[in-house]
Amino acid sequence: MFTHEQLWNAIDILARNNNFSTSGMARAAGLDPTTFNRSKRQSKYGQPRWPQFDTIIKTLTITNTSLAEFAKYLEQQN
Repeated sequence: MFTHEQLWNAIDILARNNNFSTSGMARAAGLDPTTFNRSKRQSKYGQPRWPQFDTIIKTLTITNTSLAEFAKYLEQQN
């Protein structure tokens, strides 16, 4: 299993490894550029927000990253 923080760190690593900012990666995947902003990672009440699976798949597609490779990022620290 993985944590909320690990998932967001993996998204940051994915962007960095593909020479994107998180907003640039979101745009390239056809998403709103604020999708991966740090301010969007928690609700205004402090509850964690998890990205939707289809959002992750879109970013994996445009970065040509397998789900298995992304899973390895979950174990890495930022």
